[in-house]
Amino acid sequence: MGVMAASPSTSPSTAPPSRRISSRVAGIAESATLAVDAKAKVLKAAGRPVIGFGAGEPDFATPDAIVAAAAEACHDPRNHRYSPVGGLPELKASIVAKTARDSGLEVEAEQVLVTNGGKQAVYEAFAALLDPGDEVLLPAPYWTTYPEAVRLAGGVPVDVLADETQDYLVTVDQLEAARTDRTKALLFCSPSNPTGAVYPPEQVEAIGRWAAGHGLWVVTDEIYEHLVYDDVTAVSLPVAVPELAERCLVLNGVAKTYAMTGWRVGWMVGPPDVIKAATNLQSHLTSNVANVSQRAAIAALDGDLEAVAAMRTAFDRRRRTMVSMLGDIDGVVCPRPLGAFYAYPSVKGVLGRAIGGRTPATSTELAALLLDEVEVAVVPGEAFGSPGYLRLSYALGDDDLVEGVGRMQKLLGTGGVG
Repeated sequence: MGVMAASPSTSPSTAPPSRRISSRVAGIAESATLAVDAKAKVLKAAGRPVIGFGAGEPDFATPDAIVAAAAEACHDPRNHRYSPVGGLPELKASIVAKTARDSGLEVEAEQVLVTNGGKQAVYEAFAALLDPGDEVLLPAPYWTTYPEAVRLAGGVPVDVLADETQDYLVTVDQLEAARTDRTKALLFCSPSNPTGAVYPPEQVEAIGRWAAGHGLWVVTDEIYEHLVYDDVTAVSLPVAVPELAERCLVLNGVAKTYAMTGWRVGWMVGPPDVIKAATNLQSHLTSNVANVSQRAAIAALDGDLEAVAAMRTAFDRRRRTMVSMLGDIDGVVCPRPLGAFYAYPSVKGVLGRAIGGRTPATSTELAALLLDEVEVAVVPGEAFGSPGYLRLSYALGDDDLVEGVGRMQKLLGTGGVG
């Protein structure tokens, strides 16, 4: 008997093509802020005089005492082995003490999970809370990672837009209008990335009481807590509204306060059952954070805040310079940021205008034009859920800041409209 030919239904040539990448991961957008920073660095390496305003990290070195603690930790065999998934007990104790000292929130060690940077805390928070289809209210402009983390966890981000006319601060009325019977949580970030907005205490309390009244969870990102200006204070939401503490996850880390973005140490504080669930997830995802980084974080948290005070002074000076210079550009409106190290000007008055032989219709096109024409790298508002804006970090040297915004002024023209 001869060999039977494969039937059409089983032939490899006619089988349906398999999906190479899962739809869940294929749908993730690249981090726009990291992409802009990477492109600027590539161009600089090629010899082009690019000035990058995209990086979300201090331009200062990690303080010497923290580096010394890490160097010592490298020689300690304890740090050459696996350690508890949820964090070194000593670091958890430091986080407990720091949280009480800096924000007035009293917690226990069982309420703390140490994560590989703030991004892991963001993802694990939503992964622990959300079931498929649960909605998360997401005040926009928002940090580019927030909606992607919600989607990865099976949730649905619901944008709640606040523009420059309201200083980028969403209201309770806006949140209530966006709430549905599928709403599970609210993401709250003050001081804000990308806008630098800081919610006043009375508005923090109003939002917290609204969330508590509707039985919502709140994930609050406090990583910029110490970078505030003009005598404002960043109020911790569960401190302002104590009854919300049982339905609130506080995210933080050493990255911004201590110029430690590359050390990758963040944390999550919340109810013990949620922290235990997130710890179980992390046990399969990454296990413990690098022990040397954890030892460095202990030194940071147990030390003083002199380094951040010096950074804040420099950032404040740069903030004032940047806002003034951006405001002189024809068609640009730049509210004064009160926290973090970003300015978020509206460029809607620039769009549609002929510039250098091109007519940008979107902030993405304007950002591309700025890079091509004057070698200035900025992040367009599309990355943050609000087209028509640009994000510029002022965590760079004073001379580069003035040169970079000066190039924008020459290209776009000045007229003081902003």
